[in-house]
Parts: sequence; structure tokens; C-alpha cells
Amino acid sequence: MSGFDADWLALREPVDHASRNAGLAARVREHFAGLPSLAVVDLGCGTGSNLRALAPSLPARQHWHLIDGDGALLDAARHQLADWADRAQATAGGLELHKDELRIDVRFEGADLTRRDLDFGGEGAGLVTAAALFDLVSRDWLERLVAALAPRRVPLYSVLNYDGIARWQPADALDARVVAAFNRHQRGDKGFGPALGPEAGEALAGILTRHGYSTFSGDSPWELTQRDSGLIARLTEGFARAAGEIEPDAREVFADWAESRAGARTTIGHRDTFAVA
Repeated sequence: MSGFDADWLALREPVDHASRNAGLAARVREHFAGLPSLAVVDLGCGTGSNLRALAPSLPARQHWHLIDGDGALLDAARHQLADWADRAQATAGGLELHKDELRIDVRFEGADLTRRDLDFGGEGAGLVTAAALFDLVSRDWLERLVAALAPRRVPLYSVLNYDGIARWQPADALDARVVAAFNRHQRGDKGFGPALGPEAGEALAGILTRHGYSTFSGDSPWELTQRDSGLIARLTEGFARAAGEIEPDAREVFADWAESRAGARTTIGHRDTFAVA
């Protein structure tokens, strides 16, 4: 999987954190409340944004195993997590972080998730989590992940999976055409086989239910305003670029559309899911 960079992830991080479904986040917090410690595996961790968002809701002692296939992002995660913590020190396996009342031990792993085993028993995972990942994976890969976690009844918390909803205000005649082409592009191979794209939330819930999980879902849309102008501009450019790969003859039209929509209020739909067995 490729196509992400640290600058893009930094731009979206504040909105990602604010957009998480609050009710579902509270359910996660309540589920793990009272535990003395928790081991968490974060898939496609990027620069560590998911840890920064989720750690304050988990037990005081945490062990995180961060996995990504991009070594540059893992290096960025190491530096950004150290900066985020009140105190950080290097360890043989990664980092020891102290943040408020939390102690968080972090290990980093560069791995191809299409080849790696997915039960995470060796990591002692008490929770597997991923942010903005499962809309990029295939149904077959997701089936393999859930089948690997189910025998040990490992909870799964997935946030910010794109659901196919994208709106700009005020509306423009080209919006629907761009979104339709973009959604087709989202179903292309992103490194895991044909991607689920906007169907990810529904597919994930169905797979989890078949494997005996109780599944809870909620919307987590980005609601972008003028204060998010940098993110809107880059996001809109990305929509136009992807749509242009589906309709090459319309690339210039889509590029003009993106320029005209860069300042519009924007809603991008996402779905969060928490599952326990």
C-alpha cells in the first residue's frame, strides 16, 4: 500500500481526532476500564496518529505494537510520538513514553500486511485497531484478519473508513460525477487486492457478525469549514486526480472543478466500528 505521506497525515490528524464517533469511543473506553494494562496492535499506523487519539481512553499502562509497510512513516512516528509525550526515552525495542498519567511502551514493525500473519498472538494483543485503513483493503484480506482474531476473541476497533459520501456546499453540477468516479477509483487495488472502498463499513460488520462478534458502528464524518482550507484544497485535488484516472478525457475539467471547490464547505463520510466477541 502506498500513496500517503507525513505532511498529508499531519494535515488531517486534528480533523481525524475530532471526527471519531464519540458514542463508540465511549464504549471502547468503558470496555477496557479497570484493566491494569492493555496490549494494542495498530495496523497501518502511519505516523502514530491513532495512538495519540486513543491512548488517553485506555488503561494507564499500555503496550503498543505499531505496524506499517512504509519505513519513512515509521521513522516519523518515532519522532512525533516522542514529541507528543511529556517524557520519552529510547528502548531496545522502540520507545517508552510518559503522557499525563500514562506509561506507553511502543514497538515498531515494518511489515507487509498482505504477507504477515494476522492473529497477533505473539504480541499478546488485547485490542487490534486501525484508522482509515479498511476501505483500502480487499474483502478477502478482511476475512483473513477477522478469522485470525476470532479464535482468541480479540476486540477490533476500526475508525474513519470512507463510506462513499462526499458533499461540497454550495453544490456544483459536477460534484456527483466527480464523486461517482472517485468511488469507482476507491475500489481499485491499493495493495491488498480489489479494495472495498465505500462498502468497507458494511462488509466489516457482516464479517465480524459471522465470526461471532457483537458489532457496534457509528458515523464519523469530516465536517470541514474555512478553517480547514488547506485540507479542503488538498482533499479536493485528490478527488479530482482519482476521478481523472477513471475518466481521463475529463482530467482538465476535473482539475478546474477542484480549483473552484477548494474553498467550499465539505463533508466526507466515514464509519467507525467496534467489535467484541
